[in-house]
Amino acid sequence: MSRSGVAVADESLTAFNDLKLGKKHKFIIYTLNDSKTEIVVEETSSETDYDVFLEKLPENECKYAIYDFEYEIGGGEGKRSKIVFFTWSPDTAPIRAKMVYASSKDALRRALNGVAADVQGTDFSEVAYESVLDRVTRTSH
Repeated sequence: MSRSGVAVADESLTAFNDLKLGKKHKFIIYTLNDSKTEIVVEETSSETDYDVFLEKLPENECKYAIYDFEYEIGGGEGKRSKIVFFTWSPDTAPIRAKMVYASSKDALRRALNGVAADVQGTDFSEVAYESVLDRVTRTSH
């Protein structure tokens, strides 16, 4: 339970474990249910194109997301993968929604074990591939 009284739905944890352990998903978009009492899965996808993920982030609505972020290591070390937690809270979203998402984030974040990096996005420049790449490579050194 979060400070806002919002709970994390079991399906939210199941989807995360499917991504982390089963590699069934590339990303998960989370939202609050209609009564704003539970964090639920809005969508899962196995689409590997990062731009497709970004297109799922609405311009005027808050969301949470998990992305299995793959990137190349320099010097021929190959690919690495980090699980990234996104809090998407665009400047154009309603203030009330931003407040509820901000106060509910910790409940979801604590429930998801194995997240390597957190990204807070208020506009698309903050969640662009290069910005996230910079964040995950800094946390891995």
